[in-house]
Amino acid sequence: MVYRVFVEKRNGLTLEADSLAGDLRELLGIKNLRGVRILNRYDVEGIDGALFERAVATVFSEPQLDVTYEELDAQGTVFAVEYLPGQFDQRADSAAQCIQIISQGERPTVRTAKVYVLRGKLTKSDIEKVKKYVINPVEAREASLEKPETLKTDYAIPTTVETLEGFTSLSHGEIEDFVKKYGLAMDADDLFFCRDYFKSEGREPTITEIRMIDTYWSDHCRHTTFLTHLDSVAFEDPLCQEEFEVYLAMREYCGDKKPLCLMDIATVGAKYLKKRG
Repeated sequence: MVYRVFVEKRNGLTLEADSLAGDLRELLGIKNLRGVRILNRYDVEGIDGALFERAVATVFSEPQLDVTYEELDAQGTVFAVEYLPGQFDQRADSAAQCIQIISQGERPTVRTAKVYVLRGKLTKSDIEKVKKYVINPVEAREASLEKPETLKTDYAIPTTVETLEGFTSLSHGEIEDFVKKYGLAMDADDLFFCRDYFKSEGREPTITEIRMIDTYWSDHCRHTTFLTHLDSVAFEDPLCQEEFEVYLAMREYCGDKKPLCLMDIATVGAKYLKKRG
């Protein structure tokens, strides 16, 4: 069974909602907006009713700061935003861990969403502006307002990888449409670079390649992946091992004492050339 609760800050503590309302009026020019409510929605599966009720007051909310609702009875325009599948939801993960600590049992499944309630006579255009402002398509999407029967998700295992036929011949306008269609973090100029690279290889990329490039393009991955210290490196391919030894020689020539990492491998060439003048 799936249990659901909505959590909202008490009057006088609605800083996030008040700040958003101000931004929507001033930055987006939505003058008819009378107010904004923001609620955190939690869906839980894998626990009984008694444990859920306990979690409402100890995990999902702080009674002195929050108000909780079993049902959302809201006047105005309502929409919810959730993380895309595969994106890490820290709020959900933390809640699941806390419930497991309380129960000393199996970790339940928790899904979260942020619910927005807009008050005022808003046009369809106004609502679309708000959604575009609060939903980052790279990591989130609009969520259903209906409570699901189960939180279990079955993902089909792909047997083939899509090749993006015609990618290397996309025009500027088509590149911009491609970025929007796939919700990429890269902009059109970034994707132009990728287009020209694959054109130089004489082949079309797969969607997996584009997704991988897009993921590691982000500054977040620069810090979490490319700056990770590499304690030991080994290659099965002799050619790769030979190239790695060339890198080590260049690194020694530059006098680099920093820890070995992917970022150093990526930038050592420029350092080497600069050292040589």
